[in-house]
Amino acid sequence: QVQLVESGGGLVQPGGSLRLSCVGSGFTFSSYAMRWYRQAPGKERELVATITTDGSSTNYADSMKGRFTISRDNAKNTLYLQMNSLKPEDTAVYYCCVLRVGRNYWGQGTQVTVSS
Repeated sequence: QVQLVESGGGLVQPGGSLRLSCVGSGFTFSSYAMRWYRQAPGKERELVATITTDGSSTNYADSMKGRFTISRDNAKNTLYLQMNSLKPEDTAVYYCCVLRVGRNYWGQGTQVTVSS
């Protein structure tokens, strides 16, 4: 079955950086576009970034443009999110997601906390 496992979250000071990873299994990873979402306490889940199957095209929410970079390594079935210049408002649980057969599949999420 489809499985997504995120890692790389943690506590970081404002202005710092983190790189998140998401390993996919149970499906042909290279055949699907992938997405990162995040959800802060009391807030709706929001789309962070999207990447095409071969990584040739990416899209970002306005608040993340210029700071976050989504990438993938299909040989390793892994999706990445490089986060730079982190702000306290970036604090959230970050999830990777794949839409397959008309259904969203989610990982368990990884916590990112930006605080002094």
